[in-house]
This record gives sequence, structure tokens and C-alpha cells, in this order.
Amino acid sequence: MKPRLAWFKQLLRLLSLLLVCTVALQIVFAARIALMAVLAPQSTAFQRSEAWRLLVDKQQVSWSQQWVDRERIGAHLQRAVIASEDAGFNDHGGVDWAAVEKAWGRNQQAEARAERAAARTAARTAARAAAQTAVQTAGQTAAPRPTLAPVPKVVGGSTITQQLAKNLFLSGERTVLRKAQELLLTLMLETLLSKERILEIYLNNVEWGEGVFGAQAAAQHYFRIDPARLGPEQAARLAVMLPAPKRFEKRPGSPYVSGRAATIAARMGGIALP
Repeated sequence: MKPRLAWFKQLLRLLSLLLVCTVALQIVFAARIALMAVLAPQSTAFQRSEAWRLLVDKQQVSWSQQWVDRERIGAHLQRAVIASEDAGFNDHGGVDWAAVEKAWGRNQQAEARAERAAARTAARTAARAAAQTAVQTAGQTAAPRPTLAPVPKVVGGSTITQQLAKNLFLSGERTVLRKAQELLLTLMLETLLSKERILEIYLNNVEWGEGVFGAQAAAQHYFRIDPARLGPEQAARLAVMLPAPKRFEKRPGSPYVSGRAATIAARMGGIALP
């Protein structure tokens, strides 16, 4: 009986220590966020991981970033990013539950389509294998033609605040614990910072290409001007790139970017800045 009791007490101590460490970590996060009300963050977790990746993969870190105040970013780019990334930014408390539900529904449909396509792929592969066997039996040879099953595209429903929380403090892994921490950080950001400050920090730290971070660096890199001088179409083009900047920077003038930018530019007039 005593060994069981001792084991139970040890487990309680470990759980208590884990709870204390978790609470202490949240206090540290809250203190860092509160400090961001007056001091700009020097770097984000995502930026540090990108710098390390560039150093390992290319043995050099090509980096462009310069903090500019919200007024110097310009209204066009602010409106374009809100219209593209988070139309309800001014109204939600950090999480747009309607967007999350919509994204979940789209992902379920994409997964179902992928499963049906995978079944068709498996049937075609089996048929080709049978045909190849028949050919080989007849004394001929035929090269196999492997067919890859499609991978469903995951659609996100993250708000600007959630994206900022993830970029500032978290890794890119997808786990329940990480999502829970992201939610807590999102609520801290919305509680301790104004909407204006959240948008300002986001626009100064978000990735716009390999080694290109923030509105100032992006405007100079793609258009050779300061962000405040961007026109509506130029701002919309930059906003289009945010979900996948490394992919879009290779073809910034692609038909998709142009078409999507036109849609965003049309929506910008109805976006009010915080």
C-alpha cells in the first residue's frame, strides 16, 4: 500500500511542477506581449528559424527588414492585407469562428475528394499491373507507370492575430498543444495590445519572400518604393503573396496573382482601418 501511495505522491508532484512551469511560461509570454505595446520585437520565432535554415542550406543569410511606423506603411497596403487575410479583423476578438468553421468544411470536402481520387488511382494502378503481367506473360516487357494519389489542400481559417501569435512565438508543427498555445497567445495579444498595434507588428514582421520581411522590405524589393507610396493595385499584389510568399515571389506577375489582386483591390474600398 505504501509504495502505491509514494508513487501517487510523486505523480502529484510532477503534475504540480508541470502546472507551475506552464503558468510561468504563460506569464513570460504575457510580459513579452505587454512590452510590445511600447517596444517593437527584435525578431520572431519564425524569422529565427528561417535565418537558421538559410545558414544551413545556403551558408549565408540574405536578409532584408526595416521597421516603419504604421503611418509610414500607408493605408492602401493595410487595407489590402486586411481584405485578403482577415476581413473581420476589426470586429473579432482574435479568432473568427465563422471562418474556422468554413475552413473546416472546405477541408472535409477536399479530404473526401482526395479519398475518391485515391480510390480511382488505386483501381487504375491495379489495372495497369494486371495488363503488365499479361504483357510479360506473352514474353514482352513494359515499363511500369506509377500514379501518385493526390494530396488534399489544407485551407486555413487563421486571423491576422493568430498568424502573428504563431510567427512571434511558435514553431510550424501542427499539434493540439501548439494550437492551444496559439489560442492563448492570440487572446493575450487582443487583450494587451490595440488592433492598430497588432496590425503594425504583423506588417513589419510578416514574410514576403525568402529573406524579405516586413512592408518596407517588400515594397522596396518588388516595386523599389516605400510602402506609403504603393498604389491600390501594387498593395493588392503584395497582399496576394502572403499565404505563400516563397512560391509567389518566383512569378509575381502570374495570371493568378493578377486576378486575385484585382479582386482584393475591389474589396479594399469597403475595409475600414482600425
